[in-house]
Amino acid sequence: MLLSIENLRVSYDRIKALHGINFEVEEGEIVCIIGANGAGKSTTLRAISRLVAVEPGSKMTFAGKNLLDYPPDKVVSELGISHVPEGRRLFGNLTVMENLRLAAFARMDTRAVEEDIERVFTIFPRLRERTYQKAETLSGGEQQMLAVGRALVSAKRLMLLDEPSMGLAPLMMMSVFDVLKEINQRGTTILLVEQNARLALKFATRGYVLESGNLVLQGKSSDLLANEEVKKAYLGG
Repeated sequence: MLLSIENLRVSYDRIKALHGINFEVEEGEIVCIIGANGAGKSTTLRAISRLVAVEPGSKMTFAGKNLLDYPPDKVVSELGISHVPEGRRLFGNLTVMENLRLAAFARMDTRAVEEDIERVFTIFPRLRERTYQKAETLSGGEQQMLAVGRALVSAKRLMLLDEPSMGLAPLMMMSVFDVLKEINQRGTTILLVEQNARLALKFATRGYVLESGNLVLQGKSSDLLANEEVKKAYLGG
């Protein structure tokens, strides 16, 4: 098992965000977590990235290692977990190339970094055309491409994606998801949270449903798409 989460609990002050959730991700999988706004989806990814504190009793292991032993920077540089946050969080005043190089600041393997940047440009040829263009001047779809590309350069064993479809036009959204599928086929495991439940379940092989900090359903994506509760709550009937 690549990623194992047990009894994950997170609170913000006195507000409970996650109430002891359990889930797993196997190497090579695409797994999604769906749910309404405020369900705890982003908090789950931030906990895995060690960006928020977890409560005592929470257990998270990655490739057999205790995630709680690693600070956020080592989660990326030593474990190979990258995080594409909601809103992309690019450095808008830096160019496409500068954003990519900054993502690799902790890596010492210079030749491999150059190979990974070239890989990003191969996957996203539009970014190659905008190599020296500032990130803030890119379209929404291009910014999402850069956010994914930056994650690939920083680490590529497990990619955490937070609302990758947000703000994208339908054609650009499908283009980004097609590329994510290709990235997965090249060996990167993907865990994404997504409010667009239909899109997420069509993209992923398995899914979990999160409600008010609790996982209430899980299963194959095809089964969840056919589930009447999921249809009613998240698929428009």
